[in-house]
Amino acid sequence: MDGGGDGGGGAAYNPRTVEEVFRDFKGRRNGMIKALTTDVQEFYRLCDPEKENLCLYGHPNEHWEVNLPAEEVPPELPEPVLGINFARDGMMEKDWLSLVAVHSDAWLLAVAFFFGARFGFDKADRKRLFNMMNDLPSIFEVVAGTAKKQSKEKSSVSNNSSNRSKSNSKRGSEPKPKYSKPEPKDEEEEEGVEEEDEDDDDEQGETQCGACGESYAADEFWICCDLCENWFHGKCVKITPARAEHIKQYKCPSCSNKRARS
Repeated sequence: MDGGGDGGGGAAYNPRTVEEVFRDFKGRRNGMIKALTTDVQEFYRLCDPEKENLCLYGHPNEHWEVNLPAEEVPPELPEPVLGINFARDGMMEKDWLSLVAVHSDAWLLAVAFFFGARFGFDKADRKRLFNMMNDLPSIFEVVAGTAKKQSKEKSSVSNNSSNRSKSNSKRGSEPKPKYSKPEPKDEEEEEGVEEEDEDDDDEQGETQCGACGESYAADEFWICCDLCENWFHGKCVKITPARAEHIKQYKCPSCSNKRARS
């Protein structure tokens, strides 16, 4: 279990500004996404239907925890949905994970707006907080793969994107701009090169991590799965640049899990 911390998901931590609440939301979200994607085998094992009502908690430090609900009534923070373990063996695994993801999204919103109410956010603050959270794909969208599909649809207008992914997947890093800017020759040629570079930057900006759902940033190490062709932060799938150099064919945790079960 990647986790730790108290059963209430960090009750001692009280973010007071919109930015602090958003960081809290983002940390909890990333932890829960790990549980349902990269750490899914451990999460599945911990959700034993023979145990009592279990909850999935996300913590602000991006860790996750499967635990019994808080005994304190009323709890310090809103509680996640109870009994996620009971449906584990009665549903297809994909459907069960999607159901947990939906309830996790609802819990994250509840916690964020609990802090907003507790510290007196006004209408403008609440709207700004919601917009910041809404800019990220939901946990359900990440788990169900719709966030990846949306990203693929945006980038599919260019065949160069697919070719570039294939040629760079062995090195495990996100493609860089295609050229180093040459000395200007004439105005028409220079304008054409600038437009090509802008299109390339747009494609990179639309790429989202298959694990956490966040967009590509130029200073981050990424690796592409050779099976599903989705990109991942190296830190999200525990791959370093040095290790990537020795991987002939990289398979993401999701593709590896599918092959293991089949």
